[in-house]
Amino acid sequence: MDTQTVVILDFGSQYTQLIARRIREQNVFSVVLPCTARLDEIQAHHPIGLILSGGPSSVYDAGAPAADARLLALGLPTLGVCYGLHFIVHHLGGRVRSAPKREYGHAEVEIEDGSTPLFTGLPASIHVWMSHGDEAEQLPEGFRRVAVTSNALAAIANEQKKIWAVQFHPEVHHTPLGAQLLANFLRICGARGDWTPAHFIESTVAAIRAKVGAGHVICGLSGGVDSSVAAMLVHKAIGDRLTCIFVNNGVLRKNEFENVQKNLRDKLGLKIVAADAGARFLAKLAGVTDPEKKRKIIGAEFIAVFDEEAERITQQTGGVDWLVQGTLYPDVIESSSVKGPSQTIKSHHNVGGLPERMKLKLIEPLRDLFKDEVRRIGRDLAMPEEILNRQPFPGPGLAVRILGEVTAERVALLQEADEIVVGEIKAAGLYTQIWQSFAVLLPVMSVGVMGDQRTYAYTCAIRAVHSEDGMTADWAPLPYDLLQRISSRIVNEVRGINRVVYDITSKPPGTIEWE
Repeated sequence: MDTQTVVILDFGSQYTQLIARRIREQNVFSVVLPCTARLDEIQAHHPIGLILSGGPSSVYDAGAPAADARLLALGLPTLGVCYGLHFIVHHLGGRVRSAPKREYGHAEVEIEDGSTPLFTGLPASIHVWMSHGDEAEQLPEGFRRVAVTSNALAAIANEQKKIWAVQFHPEVHHTPLGAQLLANFLRICGARGDWTPAHFIESTVAAIRAKVGAGHVICGLSGGVDSSVAAMLVHKAIGDRLTCIFVNNGVLRKNEFENVQKNLRDKLGLKIVAADAGARFLAKLAGVTDPEKKRKIIGAEFIAVFDEEAERITQQTGGVDWLVQGTLYPDVIESSSVKGPSQTIKSHHNVGGLPERMKLKLIEPLRDLFKDEVRRIGRDLAMPEEILNRQPFPGPGLAVRILGEVTAERVALLQEADEIVVGEIKAAGLYTQIWQSFAVLLPVMSVGVMGDQRTYAYTCAIRAVHSEDGMTADWAPLPYDLLQRISSRIVNEVRGINRVVYDITSKPPGTIEWE
């Protein structure tokens, strides 16, 4: 079955990825492309509709992000959101100006013309979230105003051109009926709503079989949700021609090297080769304090280990051409900002640390998925909940949770502290309710008193956040008695840490990981 796709063009909005999620929640596949994407790149996805995202710029600015205006003549149903509305007006002959009164936050929209299919089933007045400083002063020929706020135009339509645009953000939860508006747009697009886990598994397995042929594949297995689901998809496609390589990079959690091997061999039946390369990674990381360098060193060393293991496997199989990675959509977005106007946050080892010349070709079956979608795929593959409910763990491991230089001593300290944090959160029954929870070792020494003796030791930070997909996150208000138990245990049981603090920063402005 062909996959129907809605293409979202990113003009730099912080909410662009949220639009993609809201479309997928309607069982329709969506993909985010930079606004600078060429027409042939857009058309290569065979889209059934286009959405033009918001953005912080003004269309009349000299450096404003711009798309190829010819996309407005493709005849595809098109929805502009905020800046997307301004782009449509500006490029089709209308006029946009700086608004005399800006609108940020909650607003009431009055629908003047409910006959346009974008507003089918919506009440005459809806609550929305506004975020704009410009307004459409003059509409292009053939467009009409269909909704307003007390201050400005809120929506326009041209059914003949199949173009609609709204000044507000239907994708955020502050617009309660936004999902219904987007569902109306998908009906305009003729979406079937059949992009389900079963459909994804069927099409992905078929694509992997076609790509690999009779070849052999190795998978970089971390033991986390992403790489485990990726491995299962490939295993379903080619069986024992997949060999999973699990690397001890020296910055895994306590006892993880042994536990992951046992879990994935026994519970998933995967063929696993374990490479104990911890000393090798730590030697490469010696003296390195810059977080981006840490990530790239670890990513490059992973590939080097994979290449070496592939050489050994080649002698048994006759050749290995492919490497599987559990790269997810947020990894791609944060690493490259899809080469659009959004700012790069940090590179991920899966996508940002690969050497320019790599011997193995990549298979990334989850590259277009968010974390919750990956879990749904895993459940349809009948994978154990123990694996699927595991909280995200960064590819560079504890290296990006040790601020400053990574040494064997600091790794050991953080392993002990992290085990206490995770163990206590599990004991409190909160592990599956929290997106991520872990300890961070800070390069901060402070004075303490233990047993009437002066100490001078490290500071540990506890981090726990709620999130849907890792793109945004809110710090989790852990109960005080739980924080007290964690702090008391770390200070008393981990020799070398004498102070514990709790991180109450959300994303944005911070990131989930400290590096």
